[in-house]
Amino acid sequence: MYLSASKVCLQIIFLTFLVFSASGNYKVTISSEAGVTVTFRRVKVSKCEVCTGSGLMQCHHGPTIPIQDEKTLSLQFTCHRPQDEYTVDIQRTIECTSKACSDHIVLDEFGFFPLMDFNRTFTWKLNATGSQAFRVDFGKTGLRQVDPSESCPDRHTYGLRAFQSTGEVDIGTYCRTGFIRSAQILNQGSFTVDIKAGQKLQQLTFDVSVGEDIKSLAKLMQVLPRGTSTFTLLSPNYPNSFPDDDLMEWDFQVPAKQVTEVQFLNPEQPLCLKKETAVEILREGRRGEVRRLSDPQLIQTRGNFLMTLKNCEMDRRRSSAPGLSVSFRVSARSTSSPVLCSVNLRKAKDLSFYIEKLGTYDDCVMKVNSAIRPKISLPSGSVTELTFQDCLPEDVKVSATRVIACSQLKDCPKSPVSLRLPLLPACLPAPLSAVTWILRAPSHGTVELRSPPSGLRQSLPGQTCNDSVTVHVVEGDGKTVGQFCSQGAIQKIKIHANMSVTVSSVDGKQLGLYAQSALSVSLTGEISESYIFLVSPKKDLPVLLATPGWPNGMKSYSTASWIVSVPPKMEAHMMFPNLSQPKCIKRHTNIKVQRIGSPEEDYSRREDEEAESKIIVPTNFYLNMSNCLPEKGDFSVITQITLQKSTNRLHTIVLCVVAVLLVICAAVLAVVCVVTRRKKKQMEHQVSIYNPNGTSFQAQRDKMVEDDDESHIYASIEDSMVYTHLLRKGAEMGLYGETKSYKHSTEPPARGMSGADDLEVSVYQPFPGVSQPPPTLPIRPLSHKNLMVDNEIYLSQEELRPGLTEIRQRPEPEGGN
Repeated sequence: MYLSASKVCLQIIFLTFLVFSASGNYKVTISSEAGVTVTFRRVKVSKCEVCTGSGLMQCHHGPTIPIQDEKTLSLQFTCHRPQDEYTVDIQRTIECTSKACSDHIVLDEFGFFPLMDFNRTFTWKLNATGSQAFRVDFGKTGLRQVDPSESCPDRHTYGLRAFQSTGEVDIGTYCRTGFIRSAQILNQGSFTVDIKAGQKLQQLTFDVSVGEDIKSLAKLMQVLPRGTSTFTLLSPNYPNSFPDDDLMEWDFQVPAKQVTEVQFLNPEQPLCLKKETAVEILREGRRGEVRRLSDPQLIQTRGNFLMTLKNCEMDRRRSSAPGLSVSFRVSARSTSSPVLCSVNLRKAKDLSFYIEKLGTYDDCVMKVNSAIRPKISLPSGSVTELTFQDCLPEDVKVSATRVIACSQLKDCPKSPVSLRLPLLPACLPAPLSAVTWILRAPSHGTVELRSPPSGLRQSLPGQTCNDSVTVHVVEGDGKTVGQFCSQGAIQKIKIHANMSVTVSSVDGKQLGLYAQSALSVSLTGEISESYIFLVSPKKDLPVLLATPGWPNGMKSYSTASWIVSVPPKMEAHMMFPNLSQPKCIKRHTNIKVQRIGSPEEDYSRREDEEAESKIIVPTNFYLNMSNCLPEKGDFSVITQITLQKSTNRLHTIVLCVVAVLLVICAAVLAVVCVVTRRKKKQMEHQVSIYNPNGTSFQAQRDKMVEDDDESHIYASIEDSMVYTHLLRKGAEMGLYGETKSYKHSTEPPARGMSGADDLEVSVYQPFPGVSQPPPTLPIRPLSHKNLMVDNEIYLSQEELRPGLTEIRQRPEPEGGN
């Protein structure tokens, strides 16, 4: 029955698929169904057209020719071989709600057999509700990822794409038969099958369902078989760049007692503006392990795990800037054969290794000389034979210790000693996770730890370390000085005691190639403080500095100093956001700030004094702290230092002083003007007029001149013409001849007085109509000069005689002008 049906189908195809009609054009008839869109896409420039419709009168010449919701359609091409000029895309849509999807992916080209001579692409667009994901299951045979340029043996190439607001992302290209069992894509995407011309579509069904709540672009599940297997995975859009600030997940299902290795191949890393590219391995019941793409080591793990590729926010301002692309080689194998390891430390001076089994994994077995040991110590100068069976890096911790010491200062190394990571025997099952250097200075000596070029910073609240390694500094008595990481302002640490420095990985990360000469140490002479830190802050980047041992308090009677470098034209703004003071039995705690080279202190506070909220220091300075003998509580301080551009405070002070003086002067001048005007209004100014006929009289100015008369304005004033009242006093004293005085006349002035406006001021003129000559002034003896001084008369320079060397200026006599 099935064979006969096939024959009938082939006969229908033969009848409907008409090639080379009488006109020489290519004709074909196809059958479609509702919701299916058929699109002819032109692959090269030509004059070939596609004609449809009744009587084939509608011809199309565009780059794409969509045909939708047509049950039966006849096509005619105006060229001899349209399959060389067009490809066909047959597209369907599947909608998923929060509970189920409307259809499955069914690979069947019923109705489209006449198009077999064309290169065809069958596309299923899948849409999930909201931010959910849809899932496509590929069955037990699965898929395997290949390079986009690679062709599949059965000439069927499968593709997965994700649709984002920024555009389409090519998740990958796949062939049949592989370890990829399912794919989940967030929100919207597509599944495609590309088939070469002349190849019949294989009839398959892939189930479509609602996916998990994923946070990544897509998630692929790999099911590894038992035994040995190797395959390759590629980043999305490979070999082009993975999208900005996005995630891709691979879920690995691994059989028991099997080890999986993941190796990075040909990674290309972008220039990052924010965050960092990385690969994270998350195992069941364990903390994640993060690796940089530049890490050369293999990732080895046992059991199921999830691998996530994380991209950063890339710098794409330059067209030539690289993006993120990487391929992963995944290998799986069984772990049953033991590994022999011989460790020779005869030439390793003062170097020891320690190996410790982690957890309770029975699969991992460690032996020393055929004896099972959970912990192994390899002292310096020894040769040890080890055996490891089924031990992975996650099962074992390897650490090292090295001693640097000298008994006398003259025997200490003259130059700094680099704290390099020791070379680890390659046969050990795990890389080095921690190294401790024990530093012993001579009596009354000092251990000086120098930071890498990037500096060190303390791990404190608000300034946590996100590095893959940390530096832990401990005094010889076991008291912690602090925990540090790279990228900070601390350049040196000096301790007046022995100490140890431990560099360790964080959260299972590898020390890797951590700065082979990142840290260095010197054993030097004695210092006056217990601790000294050299600090070089950067502009506008707050630096947090904590007292040794924080959050615990400083040791009793201990002292610490921070020497802070402040660049020119900058100033340090210092605060104490976290300050804890004890109750002291003896002495006091003290916080001091003093500029380098200055004998005076800028700031000093004890435990019983309130600290200032902010201190500003415009140059290099010392920050000194000393502890007392506490009765209760601890002395612990966190100091925040921020460099800012300095302001010219002297210039500001000078401007303020000048402004204040100007305001005072203006106020004084205003007061003087007001007082003078009031005084002038209260005074009745008198004018002395000399009468040539020997009669002197005084007249009020308002009766002598009109309002617009300017005769009261004087260019110069002669003493003998103005101070007439003093002349009268001189006459009474017998200094002048007798003169007659007249009272103020109430009679109207003579006719000639009406021309007073024509008189010249300060120049002797006879009154009109008067011909008598004026009287001559008397000759003044020396005693007259003295009397005039006593009577507060201003003398002119011509009247000064030799021998008179001191004159006191007095206020103008009443009636003066």
